[in-house]
Amino acid sequence: MKTTTTIEARDEAESQFNWPLCYEAENFLLERIDAFLTENSFARILSQRMRDETGTLFLDWVDHLVLPSSDEAKLRETGFTDDPLGENRGNLKALWHPEAMLPRILLVEANAKYPAAIAIRPALVADFAAVHGITNEIEGEPLSRFRKMLAYKENGCELYAIERRGYRGYLPAPVDLKKFLAARELWQTRRRRWEDDAKGFAHSLERLQRLIDLVGRDLACHLVFEEERAYWQKRNRAGTEQKRRQDSLGLGWANHDHHTFRSSRRHFIDLIKAWEMLGFHRRERYYAGAQAGWGAQIVEQPIEGITIFNDVDLYPDETEIDFSRKELPPEDKLGTIGLWVGLHGESFLEAGMHHLECRFDHELLREQLAKAKIQTMDSFSDFPFLKQAFTEGECWPVRRGRLDRLRCRGLITDEQFEQFAKEGAIGSHLENLQRKGGFKGFNQKSVSVIIEATDPRRQDEVHLWA
Repeated sequence: MKTTTTIEARDEAESQFNWPLCYEAENFLLERIDAFLTENSFARILSQRMRDETGTLFLDWVDHLVLPSSDEAKLRETGFTDDPLGENRGNLKALWHPEAMLPRILLVEANAKYPAAIAIRPALVADFAAVHGITNEIEGEPLSRFRKMLAYKENGCELYAIERRGYRGYLPAPVDLKKFLAARELWQTRRRRWEDDAKGFAHSLERLQRLIDLVGRDLACHLVFEEERAYWQKRNRAGTEQKRRQDSLGLGWANHDHHTFRSSRRHFIDLIKAWEMLGFHRRERYYAGAQAGWGAQIVEQPIEGITIFNDVDLYPDETEIDFSRKELPPEDKLGTIGLWVGLHGESFLEAGMHHLECRFDHELLREQLAKAKIQTMDSFSDFPFLKQAFTEGECWPVRRGRLDRLRCRGLITDEQFEQFAKEGAIGSHLENLQRKGGFKGFNQKSVSVIIEATDPRRQDEVHLWA
């Protein structure tokens, strides 16, 4: 029997991730951004093109705003606080909102109605410059931790494009290119396909440590997820098309919201260990076993700004345990997550991510992808502050050896064996997500619905497309 103390302790630990809605803070920034756009025509046109050509919102590309010091009181009133990692050349006061997904702030001594500057964050400043014909000098060495370029100045309002690699401050620094390229190559060339996943994890964790030893934890995190997105994108048509659209404006994937990895029960602790090596901290832990047969540990890397949703099969009597620290016994049946891993492999190894989630104008992206003959499933979250939907599943062929092992263990039927051998199985999606109010969280009930809807055993059913 669980004691009251244990339950209270668990509830207290989880309550810290009851993310608030920060509409007042978001609206204040939107007002400042709108004022800036009226004064800077390049930024105004770019904002409209982001919507029209990529289905994205200007706010979701903003890295930081340079605001007058007269705004400080209002910013603090709405939840902004001192950013301990906001080092900068002018010793300006740096602020951030720890409970909301909102841009950071630098304060300057002034009293104005609009920001002195706004910095957007494409993946690569040089790509952004090339697309838009900007020839201004880029501050900071290529591939270094922080690079900055003035894109356009008008009426005293400066639009910058910046790029970051494992760094949250505002100061360029030299980079050891030899170590950088060697580290990137280590992850690009690691072996992903293994008959024994335990050996695969051992190999990858050893290589991950070598990467960290070369460039440090935070830059290693940047390099790992740059490659994980590229690996996922190669096998996802929606991802390929949307990346093409965003690259047409020189933006890349810098609007990513979170990355989703699926794991077997056996290797879930190994997966979390890899993320801990890269500096991830545990956030929410979902207990949905009794409802949908799954659990998830969300982790976040605060310097690189990466969030991961880690999924695993979970039984009803395991909903109270910390499954990210306590080893789970082998499965005797497969839920949605376990079957996906059985068919395609571990996300950390052969399969890659199940889906990448990016921030968009939710309805607009749906319409734009439909014109490219990419359908979107019904929204599984449809709240004023959170909208989520998957694109149609990308079907992958399944290796015969995997099917043989699943059938020999009695984890799939003969009929399912034949179906997967002939048709393949749903492998990945792109997730269309929109947040408002700076909301950082997720909705457990909604996630349960979509996990059930994308079970490979249901792929022959007719899906309702919105």
